[in-house]
Amino acid sequence: MAKARLTTKSGTIISIEGTQAEVAGLIAQFDGGATSPDAPSRKRRTVSTAKSGPVTLVSELIDGGFFKKPKELGSIKLALEEQGHFYPVTTLSPILLRLVRKKELRRIKDKKRWLYVG
Repeated sequence: MAKARLTTKSGTIISIEGTQAEVAGLIAQFDGGATSPDAPSRKRRTVSTAKSGPVTLVSELIDGGFFKKPKELGSIKLALEEQGHFYPVTTLSPILLRLVRKKELRRIKDKKRWLYVG
């Protein structure tokens, strides 16, 4: 029986026992290479670099012309929910206020409610 002891980058110690081929195959997998054609190949997922947080999503609504007519906070929340992004109004309110301060949006008070327009 062949034996091997590996230490990972995080400090975890791994002890392997088995036939010489099994140990060599596992060491190769830990090193990142595959030794046999039967070994399953792993594909890495590509992670997009652009974050799609609420600020980015509201900015996309601005660019898409959503704010051509004045919108209230509830309708903005519903528009994001239609796209599959669920945020409470308590999260959206400060984001919209920041966009108003950056002058990307304007807000108008109408009957004790704020309406946002771009």
